[in-house]
Amino acid sequence: MSQPILPDHHLEKRMGPWSALALNMSNMIGVGPFITLPALMATLGGPQSIIGWLAALLITLPDALVWSELGAAMPASGGTYKWLREGYGAEKWGRLMAFLFIWQLIISGPMEIGTGIIGFGQYLDYLWPGVSADNLFNQRGIAVVLVLMGIVVLALYRRIAHIAALTVAIWVGVLLTVGAVLFTGAVKFDAARAFDFPPHAFDFSWGFLMGLAQGSRIGIYDYLGYYDICYVGDEVRDPGKTIPRSVIGSLVCVAILYVGINLSIIGVVPWREFTPVAGQPEPDFAKYVASICMERAWGKTAAIVFTVMLLWTAASCIFALLLGYSRIPYAAARDGTFFPFFGKLHPTKQFPHRSLLLLALLSVACSFVNLGTVIETLVVLRILVQFLGQIGALVMLRRLKPDMPRPYKVWLYPLPLFVATVGWLYVFCTSQEKVWYALGSLALGCVAYLVWAGATKRWPFESAANAGSD
Repeated sequence: MSQPILPDHHLEKRMGPWSALALNMSNMIGVGPFITLPALMATLGGPQSIIGWLAALLITLPDALVWSELGAAMPASGGTYKWLREGYGAEKWGRLMAFLFIWQLIISGPMEIGTGIIGFGQYLDYLWPGVSADNLFNQRGIAVVLVLMGIVVLALYRRIAHIAALTVAIWVGVLLTVGAVLFTGAVKFDAARAFDFPPHAFDFSWGFLMGLAQGSRIGIYDYLGYYDICYVGDEVRDPGKTIPRSVIGSLVCVAILYVGINLSIIGVVPWREFTPVAGQPEPDFAKYVASICMERAWGKTAAIVFTVMLLWTAASCIFALLLGYSRIPYAAARDGTFFPFFGKLHPTKQFPHRSLLLLALLSVACSFVNLGTVIETLVVLRILVQFLGQIGALVMLRRLKPDMPRPYKVWLYPLPLFVATVGWLYVFCTSQEKVWYALGSLALGCVAYLVWAGATKRWPFESAANAGSD
């Protein structure tokens, strides 16, 4: 069997506590809560839909404990990829699980980055009307996408030490943007407008459960990124402390901010104005509702300034996502389970430039798909292999490697694992046709693995001699 690629350079450990927290929060906040608010309000038909974010927190918070233990114990580029291999057996089932993770990442990672690009285009439409028409698939929209991704790639085309400092600067811009919304809500908040509940808002029924599940998927999408630092574990200083603190801390902080953002906007702009009604198209201004909120509160000039800040936030999210995900194909190639071409670092700047360019190109393609479809699909695609798979890997590692150093352990183990598992299954099983997308993708991934394993003589097709050498 061919040997894993050994990198010709090493990754530098330059990500500290503040840059780790900044990376996660920049990834999470981005433009997500500003582009999903209309869809979130529609899930339960009113401001009670905010419980979708709270339900998502009940799933992601125990899941964050899983990320924290694995990230602290096994910090590595690729994060999940490494943990799945070790947890399920590096040369057998773990190889399949790791391959399936890369398979779904190649689909869902660019989808997530693509939503940031779509959000950038939607808010740019406030300043430059017509840019986001037809899902950005017009001359101006295509130009904006190409220029934006070119700038992000150039920003990432440098050493990690420079990126760590840049990440903190980006984070400050994100906090200023969020702060502007929260300040507006505090000054201009109208409780009667914000808590304008429709009749029977909290009636418990099957429709309520389905709406809550849909709201949870939107909430989970908005929280995605609380683990981003785990993907660059090889570049983190003191990962045993830095990773758990940044993962858990970023999730809790952002959850509080999201509730504040939600209430701030619907306390100025009535939710009935921008929430799509069944059978009718979404109002045009719903795609940049935060800018409308600032315009009604402070005037056009303030709204323009805020929109520019929000565009910075959207670009920051794309930057953080691409930074984290670009390390995963590199880690897999270095380990011998992905194309060797992606296992090389830049000869002078020492970062995985080839996987960075691959994901950037795929993200551009995903930015021309409908936003709602992209969000729901990418969340469901990740549940089986990544989120549930990681929970299984943690259990297996505790049994197979009880003496492994674990600077951080899941609190109240195994209760958080049970809660997260039930939550993920609830979100997955209520996803209707998206379940078939996920299962179909998984089946194709298994076929692709078998073809690749047969061609390269890896498990389960390895020869007896190769099996013995492993």
